[in-house]
Amino acid sequence: MAGKSKAKSIIVRMISTAQTGYFYTTTRIKQGASLSAVKYDPRVKSRVLFVESKKTAKK
Repeated sequence: MAGKSKAKSIIVRMISTAQTGYFYTTTRIKQGASLSAVKYDPRVKSRVLFVESKKTAKK
């Protein structure tokens, strides 16, 4: 009997560094480095740096 295979990618939340609370969700490979990207934040109407957030426990 074969065991379940584990996912190679995970879903991560990219949070705006402009402290607006705006975020994107995206996927990345498990073994990869943390993501950061410059994307549009509609709350400040400009492009800002988004960084991968720390994982939080589900409630």
